[in-house]
Amino acid sequence: MVSPTKKKKKKSRTGCTVLESSTERVFRCTVSPPPLLQAKELEMAALLLLLFSVGALFSSSDAQDSYRKLPDVYRQGVDVAVDKINTRDGMLHHFLFFRTVTKSKIESGFDVSYIYHNFYLKATKCRRGTADSSACQFRNDRPLIDCAVCYKTFGGQIEPEPAPYVHCIHKPVLTEEIKAERVEHCNRMAYNSGALTLLASTGTN
Repeated sequence: MVSPTKKKKKKSRTGCTVLESSTERVFRCTVSPPPLLQAKELEMAALLLLLFSVGALFSSSDAQDSYRKLPDVYRQGVDVAVDKINTRDGMLHHFLFFRTVTKSKIESGFDVSYIYHNFYLKATKCRRGTADSSACQFRNDRPLIDCAVCYKTFGGQIEPEPAPYVHCIHKPVLTEEIKAERVEHCNRMAYNSGALTLLASTGTN
């Protein structure tokens, strides 16, 4: 009968335990769990989270700043266009005012004015119909919507007659012909209501 071979135990340089005998060598290695985050690493992670949150806050704030800086008489027209776009079938995202392309105003006396405003709306990350859009952030993977509005105001408020004109179209499909039709319509509306000068022109930037 062959007597059992004793195994010698020793540590290797890799941290594994080696069991040796005359006939075999067995390695037993224990994998240690990764060390816990140190205090500085935790602080860094918290700081990055804070910066991300602040960035999101400023982004949503920027989406509203341009709108808030508009005079009230122009904001009213933007509101009409925004409501129209955000209730249109097929729209998935909530749109907000982005920036003005051009605007003009005729004051004809007796607190009556005629307004023309061409501006962009931009998609946000909020779903269409979002009730509170104050936290909505702009997204950059959707085309802008180009809007032109014109209307008569009395005492700083939009008049129902003549009916306010609102035309919005995705910017990539906007043509010079469409621009000219918008301007012609708004100038005709203002002239028929008593304005003596052109409200808008195709050459205005």
